Amino acid sequence: MNTATTTRAISWFEIPTHDLDRATRFYETLLDKRLKRENLGGSLLAIFEHDDGQTGGALVQDPLGSKPAAAGPVLYLEAGESAQAALERARRAGGIVEGAVIELPREIGYIAYVLDTEGNRIGLHARGR
Repeated sequence: MNTATTTRAISWFEIPTHDLDRATRFYETLLDKRLKRENLGGSLLAIFEHDDGQTGGALVQDPLGSKPAAAGPVLYLEAGESAQAALERARRAGGIVEGAVIELPREIGYIAYVLDTEGNRIGLHARGR
């Protein structure tokens, strides 16, 4: 094992979409950030803002057939200062809020869940309620 490099559990993620434009509007409203549109090898992407060397990800309209799903792994996106405010933005953008904000132990913060406009279950993590 090489200890000179940083390891991370996730290097890249993709959230499948039926309608990339609709999904991009939803996530830009939810996160209050712009996504960068690209076409990589025939896949249309809207890339989440991230620092170089950090884990990144994108919305994808995948020609290979990835489909949105509410079941399966859940990604937790950084939702800013307030989980409740993120839920309100999700609702305004056409998402479905699933339950109340949950407080995590040891000052880890707060989480909440939404279904996006494509049918994906997404977790939100914030420092404050």
